[in-house]
Amino acid sequence: MKEFKTYKVVIAGAGGIGRAVGLILAEYADFNVEISIGDRDVNVAKQAADWINKGNSNAAKASAFHFPAMYESLPGNVFEEADIILDCLPGSEAPRIGSIARKYNLHYVNLTEYVSETSQLIKLAESASTGFVLQTGLAPGFINILANSLYNEFVNHYGIKEVEYIGMKVGALTENVEAPHFYGFTWSPVGVATEYLKDSHVIRGYKKSIVPSLSEQYPVIINGTTYEESFTSGGAADLPDAFEGIARNLDYKTLRYPGHYDWVKGILSCVPDNHDKVGYLEKTMLSTIPAMDNDMVIIYAIVKGFDTAGCLRSVEKAFKIYPSMVGNARLRAIQLTTAAPMAECARMLLLKNLSGAILQSQINPEEFLNGPFIQAVYYGNKTGDDINGRITVAA
Repeated sequence: MKEFKTYKVVIAGAGGIGRAVGLILAEYADFNVEISIGDRDVNVAKQAADWINKGNSNAAKASAFHFPAMYESLPGNVFEEADIILDCLPGSEAPRIGSIARKYNLHYVNLTEYVSETSQLIKLAESASTGFVLQTGLAPGFINILANSLYNEFVNHYGIKEVEYIGMKVGALTENVEAPHFYGFTWSPVGVATEYLKDSHVIRGYKKSIVPSLSEQYPVIINGTTYEESFTSGGAADLPDAFEGIARNLDYKTLRYPGHYDWVKGILSCVPDNHDKVGYLEKTMLSTIPAMDNDMVIIYAIVKGFDTAGCLRSVEKAFKIYPSMVGNARLRAIQLTTAAPMAECARMLLLKNLSGAILQSQINPEEFLNGPFIQAVYYGNKTGDDINGRITVAA
């Protein structure tokens, strides 16, 4: 490896995303890393560390640690010597992990789309000397920075700062589905059920608004394939705040195959109002929908507005990303597209030594999109080759 400073990275959570971000860091980082990956099940952590060590081609090393409740209070814990924490645990754990980062004066990066927990972390990061980059995965995360980049492109090209629409759409899907659900699980069932039921933040008429998830369900064609889009929670990150008064309309929608949303609404219509709808929906989906590894991720962003002559213009970009080899291991599309943005944000914090809470609208989109992790995974040209084999990028 190149002779650069070595950064000590702690990954909290040794599931699919935790081990993916460890492997992507080990394989593509333009700095040296020492990775410690922890989990409440120490055997899972050991398996993840061994997988990262065998999977990367740079001889980067990962070690495992047991991460039960209150571990951070034990003397000699891994946080004492670390530089950054990458939080790959469920969103409900984010305030706890953020508090550990603050206690040990560490940089912090997380993935969660949870709005309440994000607000807690923003407050926690006030006056911190280290940086807290929040909601850094695929959606929220990459999609928001991509949309911000397209907005900059629109302004630079047409010279107009006020736009009609900023749209962000993402779907983690499988190529094949069957009735009645028209879906296959490619990530957390809890996350799916939660985003279907919590409200969505949008801009309507230049003002930030709240709309119910699973509303404004419409067909949309991307790269020649018909999907259905509908509101879900969390994916817009802080863009409704950043573009209030600038965009007439802005929203984030999740893409599914036609028929899926109608099936979900049929299930929810049978649940009493005082019942745990998230738990009921999750249980029903788990008993009906298979988990599938052969996934793909569809990404689409668009900015529309009028030019100085009054002609409606748009700039857009679409991605279709499939599973790929990273080093000696194969990662699913959802792992690739979630872990790479997290690694890119970690790089930004470590190399620039930023401080305080950093939200998606505050990240330089050009620097981010041209970073080594994003280029390798989303554009496939880190070494001039298409590492995904079946990656589609349409501008």
